[in-house]
Amino acid sequence: MPLILVVDDEINVLQLLKFNLIKEGYQVITATNGRDAIKLTGEEKPDLIILDIMLPEMDGYDVLRNLKANRQSAQIPVIMLSARDEELDKVVGLELGAEDYITKPFSIRELLARVKVHLRHRYPPSAGEEVVRDEVRASRLVIRPEKYEALLDGVKLELTQKEFELLHLLAVNPGRVFTREVLLERIWGYDYNGKSRTVDVHIRYLRQKIEKDPANPEYIETVRGVGYRFREIR
Repeated sequence: MPLILVVDDEINVLQLLKFNLIKEGYQVITATNGRDAIKLTGEEKPDLIILDIMLPEMDGYDVLRNLKANRQSAQIPVIMLSARDEELDKVVGLELGAEDYITKPFSIRELLARVKVHLRHRYPPSAGEEVVRDEVRASRLVIRPEKYEALLDGVKLELTQKEFELLHLLAVNPGRVFTREVLLERIWGYDYNGKSRTVDVHIRYLRQKIEKDPANPEYIETVRGVGYRFREIR
């Protein structure tokens, strides 16, 4: 199970990230300043670090320099967080060795997706485990998660964020049945208080956009009394 170190002096951000990362199945340790981050990295050897730039005593850039100068921590992927959306800040972080840069406020789902991408090589998925792919192809349908887009017969589909996330989750797990409750949790998040009917509505909208005949779907199948699955298409 991957271990992630989250470094941020904003307690609400720290708690938000910790909650959602644990919910995704990761182990999480935290630090609120740069010196503790460096110490924890040496002691715990995390598989990935989420590092805020604006930290007390030692800023994120100095922490990153220290980590990349140390042979034991140089290969640990680092995702930088910043409240500044300046191009120079991004360039500096990437030139110092960070793998990624995300601007606050950020989408927790986008951050989780990037975490999965950077951990992919260290922890390849085992049999039956959900996977993240650069591109998913199924007959006439192409899904590109890095661009947040889907194409049907080469034409880009106009999907809402939730429709895309729902389609992507199903498509990267062909044949796996997802209950409505699981889909609600995975796509709408832990704080969603609606009813499972919203899943049915979004599935209906998706079918109208991707199926030739929504009443006889080629891609998304209904498993009566259970939920939905993406048909295994060869």
